[in-house]
Amino acid sequence: MSHRTVLQALSGLLLSLFIATLSSTVVATALPKMLRELHGSQAQYTWVVTATLLTATASTPIWGKLADLFSKKMLVQSAIVVFVAGSIAAGLSQDAGQLIASRALQGIGVGGLQALVQIAIAAMISPRERGRYSGYLSSVTALSTIGGPLLGGVIVDTSWLGWRWCFFIGVPIAAVALVLLQKTLHLPVVHRAGVKIDYPGAALITAGVSVLLIWIAFVGDAFAWISWQSGAMAGGALLLLCAAVWWEGRAAEPLVPLGIVRQRTTALAILGSLAAGTAMYGAAVFLSQYFQVSRGHSPTEAGLLTIPMMAGILVASIVAGRLISRTGRLKPFVVTGAVLLTVGFAILGFTDHRTPLLLMSVAMLAVCAGVGMTMQNFVLAVQNAVPLKDIGAASSAVAFFRSLGGTIGVTVLGAVLARQVGEQLRNGVSPQVAYGDATGHIFWISAAVALLGVVAAVLLKAVPLRTSLDLPAAAEATPEAVRR
Repeated sequence: MSHRTVLQALSGLLLSLFIATLSSTVVATALPKMLRELHGSQAQYTWVVTATLLTATASTPIWGKLADLFSKKMLVQSAIVVFVAGSIAAGLSQDAGQLIASRALQGIGVGGLQALVQIAIAAMISPRERGRYSGYLSSVTALSTIGGPLLGGVIVDTSWLGWRWCFFIGVPIAAVALVLLQKTLHLPVVHRAGVKIDYPGAALITAGVSVLLIWIAFVGDAFAWISWQSGAMAGGALLLLCAAVWWEGRAAEPLVPLGIVRQRTTALAILGSLAAGTAMYGAAVFLSQYFQVSRGHSPTEAGLLTIPMMAGILVASIVAGRLISRTGRLKPFVVTGAVLLTVGFAILGFTDHRTPLLLMSVAMLAVCAGVGMTMQNFVLAVQNAVPLKDIGAASSAVAFFRSLGGTIGVTVLGAVLARQVGEQLRNGVSPQVAYGDATGHIFWISAAVALLGVVAAVLLKAVPLRTSLDLPAAAEATPEAVRR
């Protein structure tokens, strides 16, 4: 495909990715006011974000496997329709429970879009050239992920809009994306006879991840760490996930092919993506809350204060992407990004209610420069190592664990923050000081997780990016595809 043709096809894909990632962060600055109007609790505050991440995580490998079997174009359009349905339902919610349920439906569409956009791009562009286009991908991610809180703040502070438009705003953008995809996206579809969808694997993975995250959210608050509830939920999650691993090793068409996951490159990329996922979602959600609750800023001001995060992802991803395409080398940029991520979180670990905003801006810049250099490139490392027929399963495996990292990160960090704040409030500390001082604790945890990303990046093999869409041996054995 020519550069012009690729850009035309990318237009609808990037718009789809924009609304998917925007939905996860646009509510960040709106949540305090949103939950006040719906009479929600601090636990529900976290679950408005976590519900989307949970269903996105659980559905990602399902979408990825379907992409190896059916029309990628049709699947992207289906994910958009699911996303729109969830968005409209969230905007019409009358209480916190309805909002959380609508966000869960929205998350199914988000999971599809986040996985399928990567997969569609991999079916059009070789790994070597993909570095050039990953800058566009990361730029869109930056604008939506970090710009989301700013947009949400503006919407909430605009009297004739209100927080419900944080959900409605994605609907017209989704409609435009559907039209663009119909006109510009043409991808090869390999017909495979006798294919079966791994429904038992999907059920086991979804149930195991869901029970695990629900336990993490409530343990230590609704019930003790050592209690029958903890034993039932943690033990149940472990049994379900072990059963999923056992089943995936025997299924004819496994949802998550263990052979791919066990490969060194894929395993290390998964480890690194867990760190990147925690950074991307945790920083956006909890920094926005910190600026409002502890520092007294309005939603719009809180969004503006996160601009260094947007700048970090934007500049780092574009520069790194072009250098990767020019040199064909991936590892040096991933290692640098992982180190920046860790250092940035370590600086944020010193946050309290009086931390200079300049110091926090430097830390946010480092964190998101690290995200820009690692998040997309861990996926690229895996796509470079697998044949085209397995691109969907491999890409979605990395996206699954990245989303899982974000989900666990937001859930755990939210639970830690709530308990720290609650303890300080019981000791007579003012809410402003309590939130400010508790925020530093959750970023020390984030720094420890980010350190795992450094280990993964260092251990990656320094393999040059290939210039062909498929591995040479796999391309010769692949049946002829038809275009739709």
